[in-house]
Amino acid sequence: MDSVSGVVLALNEQKHITACLESLNWADERLVLDSGSTDATVDLARQANARVVQRPFVNFPDQRNAALELARCDWVFFLDADERATPDLAAEIRRAIQRAGSTAPVMYWVPRHNIIFGKVIQHTGWYPDYQPRLFRRGEATFDPARLVHELPVFEGGAGYLQSPLVHFNYDTVGQFLAKQMRYADLDVERLYDEGVRPRFWSPLVQPLRQFRWRFFRLQGYLDGGHGLLLSLLMAYYDFRVYARLRQRVAAGPRV
Repeated sequence: MDSVSGVVLALNEQKHITACLESLNWADERLVLDSGSTDATVDLARQANARVVQRPFVNFPDQRNAALELARCDWVFFLDADERATPDLAAEIRRAIQRAGSTAPVMYWVPRHNIIFGKVIQHTGWYPDYQPRLFRRGEATFDPARLVHELPVFEGGAGYLQSPLVHFNYDTVGQFLAKQMRYADLDVERLYDEGVRPRFWSPLVQPLRQFRWRFFRLQGYLDGGHGLLLSLLMAYYDFRVYARLRQRVAAGPRV
């Protein structure tokens, strides 16, 4: 029977690490790859009998690729510290990895229930919010050029699980903005490297498109005030990205 390593990337996650690891009690190995926590994360992980490896953080794909190498089991299931694997998801993972044959998937996308500002968001682009989380070890890596919202690179089939993991995403608007602005900096560099050159009006047009897409096409209005707020916040995110991208283009290539 194939085995599963439950892997958590962590940095100062003392608030979440114990509950996260408890939700991985079904895994054959629990590995915490810590990137230099200064709080009680490492001690709490060891108290939970997880294997802890400390490694400096370079970027997300680099850290996930390192975890794929460090894991000892046949399959690797990634879980962020602020996420929880439900018993239904654990059972579905066990069933999925027993599929045999050349056509069996080598990786699986997992849906998420995102809890944002105290509410499970069912629309606005936050559900099913499929994430690449389950991999047959040795048959997939993460694209090193995709520094945020990492994408897997693999040869073979991909599958989709149905049982969602639970993501305790953002508690406050301030927390949301702080994290999204960090993502924005990475997205600016990614778009610049991909050759995207915004027009003068892009910082105005792109946010409008983003709002229309999330609030109307993705039915954000069904999430009520949360959907309206999230649509506006993501429109602001696009404004920041394209405004900064224009500045980045004007600055020219780095020497």
